[in-house]
Amino acid sequence: MINKIPLQKVAVGDINMAYKQLGKSNAKPTILITGLGATMDMWSPLLLQQLISSNYSVTIFDNRGAGNTTAGTKQFSISQFAKDTAGLLDALIISKADVLGWSLGSYIAQELTLANPDKVNNLILYASGCGGQNATPTSPKITQMISNDSMSYQQKVEKDVPFLFPTKWLKAHPDYLNYFPMPKESVSAQTLQHQLEAVANWTGSCNAISTITQPTLVIVGTDDAPLQDSLMLARKIPGSWIVQIRDAGHGLMYQYPSEFNRAILTFLEDNHEHK
Repeated sequence: MINKIPLQKVAVGDINMAYKQLGKSNAKPTILITGLGATMDMWSPLLLQQLISSNYSVTIFDNRGAGNTTAGTKQFSISQFAKDTAGLLDALIISKADVLGWSLGSYIAQELTLANPDKVNNLILYASGCGGQNATPTSPKITQMISNDSMSYQQKVEKDVPFLFPTKWLKAHPDYLNYFPMPKESVSAQTLQHQLEAVANWTGSCNAISTITQPTLVIVGTDDAPLQDSLMLARKIPGSWIVQIRDAGHGLMYQYPSEFNRAILTFLEDNHEHK
């Protein structure tokens, strides 16, 4: 489905951002912010289909330097990624949107919400945390693989996929690659390194997120590394929902799409009804 949607580009500051828009133009606007080393074609097709069929207009895009978006001249940082996202919303004349961020994308979503609260309707933080000194660090195995210049991006993705799923689930699903949309786009080793540095240099939002007033859903798998980070995040954001899905890892949306999509849609529909 994603591959059939035409790729578009728009100038945002010092970069040309690649994006796709799915669904009816007059539907409820939603923007999805992807994670470390990921491109827009890695979103779960089932999630996109569910959102579209539930009358949401979905914007997906490649972060600075990833996929078909240029790297620009500005330094990579979580704050800069948030500025890029805000600029994309402005360029597409989307005044306010529901925002879903995954992993690194969830950090960007927090910074976007804190810096531009008027642009965010409902906030969804998937596999998240508030960063800083107490954050669960990126797995050394993933860092080592990302830094391996001898591997192509597609080879790195194949090697990375098992890290998205718990060992028990992997053993029960030896065909795990069938659950994961292999990207057609790529991310350079330099961009991957810059993204890792952006995460490492992020001082976090732990002292500021209690000011978030948007309805917020924190969703995480119980076998995911940032579980405790997500639980702390939910405690810090007033009135937030917390959904834990048993036996799920970082690739929760691929592992248990029905449960994941139901949680997302239940949260969005409940909050749209009360506005």
